[in-house]
Amino acid sequence: MTELLAPAGNVAAGYAALNAGADAVYLGFTRFSAREGAENFSVSAFSAFARYAHLLGAKVYVALNTLVKDSELQAFFYSARTAWENGADALLLQDIFLGRALKEAYPQMTLHLSTQAGCCNVYGAQVARAFGFSRAVLARETPLKDMAAISSVLETEAFVQGALCSCVSGQCYFSSFAGNHSGNRGRCKQPCRKRYSIDRRGFEAPAYALSLSDLCVGRDISALAEAGVSSFKIEGRMRSPAYVAAAVGYYRALLDGAPADEAFERLKRAYNRGDYTRGLAFGQDKTLLSRRVQGHIGAPVGTVSVRAGRMYCKSDFAAQKGDAFKILRGGLEVGGAAFLSADRGGFYLSSAARLCAGDEVRVTTDTAANAAALAGGRRRPVAVEATVLCGRPVRLACGDFVLEGEPAQPARSAPLSRERICECLQKTDRFPFAPEVCVLTDGAFFSVGALNALRRAFYEGLADRLAPPRPRLPETVLPGRTTDPDGAETIKNDGGMAVIVTDGAAMSEADMAGVRTLIYKPRNYADLRPPQAGGRAVCLYLPAFFTADDEALIAPFLGRFDAIYCEGTHGIALARKYRIGLFAGTGWNLSNRIAADGAAQAAARFALSKELTIAEADALARAGAYTAAAGGIKLMDLAYCPFSAACSGCDRRDAYTLTDEAGRAFVLRRYRMSGNCRFEVYNCVPLAAAGGRCAPLVDCTQGDACDIAYVRGDGAERPGATHGHAQRSLL
Repeated sequence: MTELLAPAGNVAAGYAALNAGADAVYLGFTRFSAREGAENFSVSAFSAFARYAHLLGAKVYVALNTLVKDSELQAFFYSARTAWENGADALLLQDIFLGRALKEAYPQMTLHLSTQAGCCNVYGAQVARAFGFSRAVLARETPLKDMAAISSVLETEAFVQGALCSCVSGQCYFSSFAGNHSGNRGRCKQPCRKRYSIDRRGFEAPAYALSLSDLCVGRDISALAEAGVSSFKIEGRMRSPAYVAAAVGYYRALLDGAPADEAFERLKRAYNRGDYTRGLAFGQDKTLLSRRVQGHIGAPVGTVSVRAGRMYCKSDFAAQKGDAFKILRGGLEVGGAAFLSADRGGFYLSSAARLCAGDEVRVTTDTAANAAALAGGRRRPVAVEATVLCGRPVRLACGDFVLEGEPAQPARSAPLSRERICECLQKTDRFPFAPEVCVLTDGAFFSVGALNALRRAFYEGLADRLAPPRPRLPETVLPGRTTDPDGAETIKNDGGMAVIVTDGAAMSEADMAGVRTLIYKPRNYADLRPPQAGGRAVCLYLPAFFTADDEALIAPFLGRFDAIYCEGTHGIALARKYRIGLFAGTGWNLSNRIAADGAAQAAARFALSKELTIAEADALARAGAYTAAAGGIKLMDLAYCPFSAACSGCDRRDAYTLTDEAGRAFVLRRYRMSGNCRFEVYNCVPLAAAGGRCAPLVDCTQGDACDIAYVRGDGAERPGATHGHAQRSLL
């Protein structure tokens, strides 16, 4: 059975989704939601909405899918209990360790693993299932052929429509380090939607170099179903109710086998960025990037011409007051325009921009289409039997639910007619019922006021039967902090420095003094040759995006390494399979004591979130714990080619410079895996945040031994470096 899952950034969008035919809705509270900028739901609004959805046979999922700091654990567990008690059918989490703790405390809860957890392979699915999750929301970059293997382990959910994150799921720190607003905390400022130039021929002009088109799987949804995906998810908690309704209407038509062309036109006019891509599940295509246009591009309706000195658009589109348009010239945005007046064969426009004959006109607000998408209501059919017999209690029944009132009396004048009874029972007050009423009466009398009161009580009781309230849950007892034997302070870790190096790192033994662990991050994974280690442990760096093809590529070489350093929690099952040591990377986003305790059980060494302050990390310090202390700061992992995979003209350089409009220069690093190029974005300045009780982790991917010397305390300075979040907590 398939599920069409819709977003709700506010109450209006939630009801729009249900009325349009969604099988389930996902939403967030005002805290711990990955869309904190949305209006979201209060507890009272959520409780009412969940009951309404359940009466329609729909489900409601609550997203608690941000990183949770140690000081917030009590509030997080309270939010989880509150969501469940008020009708959540599942909770959506990023942190697998918090998920396991919730499941142990409340076995009745259903947990879904957020796309932010980056489940993109069968090992991630195995870990999710072992930790108590019944469903994984697939990472957006998961290849189609990997979906079937994951779906054989647990239920899967895949995005079919909406905005795409440029970065590999759960691994973006661009907004965090460039603007102190963490995407992992639901506060992304979308730096990937800004203009950048790249120092490669043909890419020097500022463009939306990292901005992806909106996803629209469309009719290829059948391929996802064949791969075992059971829930089809629409992104859009920051978008309007009209967009939500239009998107649900389109996919509802596709899944029901109904004509969908008109619904698709409504969807394009409600919102689309770059005329859509099928996404990375089907492989990168030329539509993936939207380099030239940012934001809602709408749908084409005609071109500009000049009539009697006024701007005119010849079109069969029935424009009306309230409609808005975007004007493109040569594929680039010129400005906006609004409907001015209609004329035979088209309409006149008003615009603050200077328009030219031949400019393309695209409608971005179609008031008629939006109204059509939001029209109508959804009701649940219920068979109601009404018995009004003289001398007997008036009886209303639906299935096994029965409610009786006072006895009916002999009619002294006009009896209560069958038609009047039916008319009364068609009124369902606030409940989404569509009654089919059957009346048995012998012409008895019963007052209309009494029947109205009985009707109200009946539908209230029926709603309680069909959507019963949840019992209250006991408060969670949280684990205490890890302390030394005297309970005086958090354990200090002396595991020695760990350093990430790449091919050809020209560092002497003097440079590497104090380093105990090398993490080898190759530029090409096709031939893995560990660096000279000088007796140090050597780990193989594995990115968070890791496919079955990647596993086949690196498996023959794993015996050459002491451990894997894995940026995804799938490393737990992967290391177990190959009987190799595990170093949990910063990509695990460990940010609280429950997660740190879990990582300590799963891995010999683990790195805490690089978004923590030193004080926050110190509170989580224990044997095997590391924190990012110096070196490069990886901001993004890209599972695609920012040069549109134009391999024939590629210069195949290992690194480029990505420059924003403020002149900040970020490193764009290439590496190769499974025959394809992938890229990473590094911060414009290095990190200098040494200190604290955890062992230091240094990223020397750029080959700078000064970072090691800085951590060692040799007096080395790092001009222009940033402390990152070491001293300043995220907003």
